[in-house]
Formats: sequence, structure tokens, C-alpha cells
Amino acid sequence: MSMLAFGVIAAIVLISAFVQGSTGMGFAMILAPVVTFIDPSLIPVMLLVLMIPLNLYIAAREREHIDWTGVKWISVGRFAGTFAGLWILVIVNLHQLALLIGWSTLIAAVVALLAPKFTPNKPVLATVGLVTGVTETSTGIGGPPYALAYQHSPGPELRSTVAVCFLVGEIISLIVLAFSGQVSADTMVTTAWMLPFLAVGSFLSRYVHHRLDGPVLRYIVLGFAIVSGIIVIVQA
Repeated sequence: MSMLAFGVIAAIVLISAFVQGSTGMGFAMILAPVVTFIDPSLIPVMLLVLMIPLNLYIAAREREHIDWTGVKWISVGRFAGTFAGLWILVIVNLHQLALLIGWSTLIAAVVALLAPKFTPNKPVLATVGLVTGVTETSTGIGGPPYALAYQHSPGPELRSTVAVCFLVGEIISLIVLAFSGQVSADTMVTTAWMLPFLAVGSFLSRYVHHRLDGPVLRYIVLGFAIVSGIIVIVQA
């Protein structure tokens, strides 16, 4: 990887960590298109590894607002979806994977934007987990289904609950990917170099997150998803 490519990814990691720390999602939506364009082989492992400390920080910061019932049912579906996501990762080539990232992000974000206000029940939460398991394991992106489920929740609940759901899912996906031989040493080394930039972005978000709530937060989150999906489709 050239110094220019490294610098671009590092800058986007910092920005993405700031956005996710502030809104509750957006990290993979912003970072995945950039990494896919520069080095698709880093997807999805780099995203999954970086999001573990990021979401651990977010969940701990607003832990009193976590919806544990939602976490439980999403995690049940998430486990099942992981294996379908692994199957997709094995059978598609990098070009097809890029298109999958773009279209899955765009479609899920548009559906979330147009959906009427509702409170998700247990079957809906399990389905959200299932879909996220497929998309996050294969592409590293899992935010749009969570946005659909929690888009009308208060900001602290959205950020903390989604962070825990991400955390559980990322660990499941990485274990499955590691056992299937999808985690390389080169990817882990590159990912490790990005940790300081992740830490800076996460730290800066603490000065902004409490200001974001309600419709503003919802439109920011879904807007990032739509834009990132379009970029990936165009680049592919």
C-alpha cells in the first residue's frame, strides 16, 4: 500500500469513528466504499476489527440506555445470518462484492427512510439481526438494518443499543471468518496501524454526541447510508 493510500484510509478511519461515535452508526458506511476502491481484500476484516473497540467505547459511554431485549433478539438472528454471509463471501468475486456492498446499503437505507414510525417487535428484531449477519459478514456493513429498527428511538438508546449489537455481531463474524481462513496477517497488520486514528475520532465524538437526537440524527444516519451506497455502485 502506498503512503497516499495509507493516508487516505487513515483520514477516513478518523472521520468515520467520529461520525459513528456521534450518531451511533456510519463507520462502515463511510469507510467501506473508500477501502473497497483502494484495496478490496481488506473487506470485511478491517472494518470488523476496527469496530470492536469503537463500539465497546460507545456502549460503555451510554450504557444506561441500552435496550437489552433488542440486543438479545437481534443477536439470535445475527448468529444465523453470519453463515449465509460467509457463503456469499466465498462464492462472489471482488467486483460482485463491491456491487453487493453498494446495492445492499442503498436499498436498506431507502427502505428505512420511507418506513413509517413503528416500534420493532421480537420477530422484526430477529429479522434485522439475520439481515445484518448476512451483510456485515460479507461486506462489513451492518448499519442500515439497525437504522431501520431504531431510527425513531432516542439518540442515547440508538447509539448504545446499536453499539452492543454491532459488538456481538462483529465478534461472531470474525470468529467464523478466522476459522474459514478469511483473516490474513497482512490485513491485521494494516488494521493495527489504523487504531490510533480510530482512537482520535472516537475521543472527539464525545464533544458532539449529546447534541444529536431526534429527526436530525435519523436523517444524518440514513443520508450517510444512501450516499455511501451510491458511491460504491458508481465505482464498481
